[in-house]
Amino acid sequence: MLVPVILAGGVGSRLWPASREAYPKQFLTFAAGASQATLFQQSLLRLKGLAGLAPPVVVCNVEHRFLVAEQLRELGIVDATIILEPVGRNTAPAVALAALAARATHADPILLVLAADHVINDVNAFQAALKTGRELASGDALVTFGIVATRPEIGYGYIRRGAVSGGAYKVQGFVEKPHLELAQTYLDSGEYYWNSGMFMFSAQAFLQELQKYAPEMLLCCESAWRAGQADLDFKRIPLELFQNCPANSIDYAVMEHTAAAVVVPLDAGWNDLGAWSAVWEQGPHDADNNVCKGDVLLHQATNSFVHAESRLVTLVGMDNTVVVETSDAVLVANKSSVQDVKEIVRKLSALKRPEASQHLKVYRPWGSYESLVEAPGFKVKRIIVSAGAALSLQLHHQRAEHWIVVQGVATVTCGERRFELQQNQSTYIPVETRHRLENNTDAPIILIEVQCGAYLGEDDIVRFDDIYGRNG
Repeated sequence: MLVPVILAGGVGSRLWPASREAYPKQFLTFAAGASQATLFQQSLLRLKGLAGLAPPVVVCNVEHRFLVAEQLRELGIVDATIILEPVGRNTAPAVALAALAARATHADPILLVLAADHVINDVNAFQAALKTGRELASGDALVTFGIVATRPEIGYGYIRRGAVSGGAYKVQGFVEKPHLELAQTYLDSGEYYWNSGMFMFSAQAFLQELQKYAPEMLLCCESAWRAGQADLDFKRIPLELFQNCPANSIDYAVMEHTAAAVVVPLDAGWNDLGAWSAVWEQGPHDADNNVCKGDVLLHQATNSFVHAESRLVTLVGMDNTVVVETSDAVLVANKSSVQDVKEIVRKLSALKRPEASQHLKVYRPWGSYESLVEAPGFKVKRIIVSAGAALSLQLHHQRAEHWIVVQGVATVTCGERRFELQQNQSTYIPVETRHRLENNTDAPIILIEVQCGAYLGEDDIVRFDDIYGRNG
């Protein structure tokens, strides 16, 4: 049985302001064409047609659990195992948890470890490489996939191949990101591949090698897995055990040490979308080598990338430029410097600016809300509640709320009263009053919420009952 393991952690800070901590790049759509599948969804869709494919195991940050569940639901995947990491410990512990999960469900499963934020354009070539890798993994090899290099890239690690081994090559070594001249020698030699971070091996073989080279890590993961608790559709890993686990990547923890490592070459239009320049590479390019998404107008602009989300963006007389516009932030950068966008995120975080981690539109398991206007004493939001969803029964100590229904029929609990609000009707929720908003229809409802009070922070909430298992 082939078990896809999707590693869905990470924040994608180099793709700010589109990608942010609360809604990172793997859950976004970057395609300029007709496909609206997110990167996470694409990582699963490209596996269609593989023989003996088991339901996926997804390892994600606990804060992203409802994003993962919703995007799986959109694909019709209802039997995935979703493992919630309370804290990131790099890829080796994440894969160890996935291996333990797969072994508990399947006899001698083969794991296919994939990142949730990569692009692979040639699915047929990708699946052909997986077929080769699967044959090797069935013989207890630890397989990694090396991307056939097309340029002297300094932003990737490299894998050096050794002797031929059953349709692949023995791994002779892993190399960190080189300087440009060294990267050119790697490319010229033909012996080096870009390190894709994708792997295939049996759960048993990986755990045996982890026991050999990182026994403390395996012990921590086993203890955390055994103590994990089912929470709705998720497997919640306890913080008090997992936070003590050594943090390390699969490369450092196992692959650099094991004698069983082999590399399968992969030439399938791979791109890790590690920066806006990588998104620009994906195209489609116009006659002046520009890539545009959204409402964009150009004049005498060349070799540029423009991404507009909420308004018209124009570019005049610019070359090699990146412009990314969202509803609350705009990035302007030279395309050759986009790796440094992460420094802007670091500075925003140091200043405790919300733009570092949150968009104005915030997704919740019941739908979403978007801040429209905020000033001292009041805030206006647009709230969308999905069909059949409900907010928690809650109260606020420091604010009152006014709800106006603009679409659909809302069921409202306010104190001891429970009633329906039709379109164009409104109600008032006093301070310190238990209240709940429900959508008992088969269509989304849209409301405008006006908050009034001296303090309007999202932490002024006390939950009494929540169908999604949230506390506080």
